[in-house]
Amino acid sequence: MRAVTLAAVVLAATAGCGGSPPSTESVVRAWSQALNMDDNERAADLFARDAEIVQGDTVTTLRTHRDAVRWNSSLPCSGRITSIATKGQSATATFLLGDRQHSRCDGPGQHATAIFRVVKGKIVLWHQTEAATPPATTA
Repeated sequence: MRAVTLAAVVLAATAGCGGSPPSTESVVRAWSQALNMDDNERAADLFARDAEIVQGDTVTTLRTHRDAVRWNSSLPCSGRITSIATKGQSATATFLLGDRQHSRCDGPGQHATAIFRVVKGKIVLWHQTEAATPPATTA
């Protein structure tokens, strides 16, 4: 029940309810949750028009909602957030990769890191970076 309540709060925040835009962290978490549920429409709703996607040397601009749906649909992996650090409009999140409902992940069990910039509750930059090293475990 707690997860359902949290999801409802995040959805309300990202829908623009209330007087201020949702926090950067809540937008990143909502995107991850939508992606993990294979809800590419909801994931795309979190991107601003003309959002930039940076993967390696490739920069893609998501000019329309349809572009954002297509891009989110193309991601082969789900990602459980293992760490997130925010500072103002920027967040760096590390994900543990796994299969999506409709696609096999090309790196299950690996970590991936992305930098997000969020303005007025919308992702304006998604930049894949070198995966952060997960914290060492102690025996």
